[in-house]
Amino acid sequence: MKIGPLCEFLPWLGQATESAVSNYSGNGVTDASISFPVYSSELMAFIKACKISGLMDRNYPYVYSRRAIKTHDQERRLIVSATWKEWDVLCGILSKYVLGGQTRSSFWREGITEQIFYLTVSKMREITDFWDGNTSN
Repeated sequence: MKIGPLCEFLPWLGQATESAVSNYSGNGVTDASISFPVYSSELMAFIKACKISGLMDRNYPYVYSRRAIKTHDQERRLIVSATWKEWDVLCGILSKYVLGGQTRSSFWREGITEQIFYLTVSKMREITDFWDGNTSN
């Protein structure tokens, strides 16, 4: 499991807004047409880095049911209070938004707008820095 490549995205994740995920609208698209999401290259690079990081947990629904997580506020509270003992919770939350976004475009948008991606990767870096003895950050 490598979070180093994910940490490179922290500055971007910290300032990313919904503009990182937007619907296509251009010439010839009418109100009767179906719009589809267009993602920034930075978001797509982050998603790809997550997928190859070894952090993805396909059983993330179990994390949500075991912890009774239902809202973004609950997710944020769990992320902020997480320690190394809750590493599986952090992986589960990140997995929900990365893997779930492959089938529901709203997940990637929520991961950005609700700061879930940023908070999760920040907390993972904080935990690994502490255990690596690098507490300068």
